[in-house]
Amino acid sequence: MIYVDVSSAIHAKAGLGRYASSLARALTEYLGDELQLFQNSLGRLGPLPGWSGRPAVGVPWGYKPWRFLVAARQLARLPMDRFLPGARLFHATEHLLPYLNRIPTVLTVHDLIFERYPEHHKFFNYRYLKAMMPIYCRRATTIIAVSEATKRDLVDCYALDPERITVVPEAAAPHFRPQSAPKVQAVRAKYNLPARYALSVGTIEPRKNLSTLVDACGPLLEEGVLDALVLVGGRGWLYEGFFEHLAGVHWCDKVLIPGYVPDEDLPAVYAGATVAVQPSVYEGFGLPVLEAMACETPVCASRVSSLPEVGGEAARYFDPMDSDEMTSVVRDVVKDEALRQEMIERGSERAAVYSWRDTARETLRVYERAMS
Repeated sequence: MIYVDVSSAIHAKAGLGRYASSLARALTEYLGDELQLFQNSLGRLGPLPGWSGRPAVGVPWGYKPWRFLVAARQLARLPMDRFLPGARLFHATEHLLPYLNRIPTVLTVHDLIFERYPEHHKFFNYRYLKAMMPIYCRRATTIIAVSEATKRDLVDCYALDPERITVVPEAAAPHFRPQSAPKVQAVRAKYNLPARYALSVGTIEPRKNLSTLVDACGPLLEEGVLDALVLVGGRGWLYEGFFEHLAGVHWCDKVLIPGYVPDEDLPAVYAGATVAVQPSVYEGFGLPVLEAMACETPVCASRVSSLPEVGGEAARYFDPMDSDEMTSVVRDVVKDEALRQEMIERGSERAAVYSWRDTARETLRVYERAMS
């Protein structure tokens, strides 16, 4: 059996969870009953919502105890094969790889934000990743990077052989697609969203650079070019500084924070936006770029890390540390209907280049190499 860790999806860990859930569902077309889901909170959380395949197996301890056990046994080189009966391969879909001595492993690395911007992590989490990620990467049979940018970081930070790393990009889930006018209107009413809003989707944490986005959108809100800035996503870590900054701007009442929005509503929130903005200082992939494009919303994004790689020529870009340039780029898109329509068309084409079916096929090729 091929084991795929979906714990991050069970714990609803934002982008990591969407990756694990979407990949597992796409793999069923190819693996069928050979696919075995693994979770570290078995019986306490889950199962994976809507899952109709073989029941998951795993351990009941929860994320933090499992994380510490995995690290301790990696350091002591104590195998954990017994937790994976009948396994031919184990795929670690987040940055957590058990020590296995008979079972080939695939490790997906989403980003090395803690290496590039350590100040954007909690101290303990930073120390854990700093100590363990090099070990996980060295001991994995093979590695999947979700972007060329992440692959470059792996080579630069850990001197890994590029031949051990395969880039397999993510994709927007199938439910991210053009929305009907009644659906958009219903979701606007549900979340009290105005007619013209800029949207940013992602966990509230420092690397998302939301304070700069608030500053950049201020002139557009004051000019009446936009009615609101809408920030969708839960609170991550070190978010206190953002809320302190927000409280100090006099257009804070036009910054709407609905928090987490469930998947059944999120496509219409994208579709109702005048523009989607991804202002991050670093992204391993930047899935909201493709999600917005799939919902026919023009995208403006930072010209750093993986974002230009994902958005291609369909998006408009800015320096994430330059709020004036961010304002200018977003203003140009908001005020130019012809430009927005062109970006919508290019964005739809760009999003269609990526699919979870293709991701699953490429992932299977990595599995085959790891087991050969």
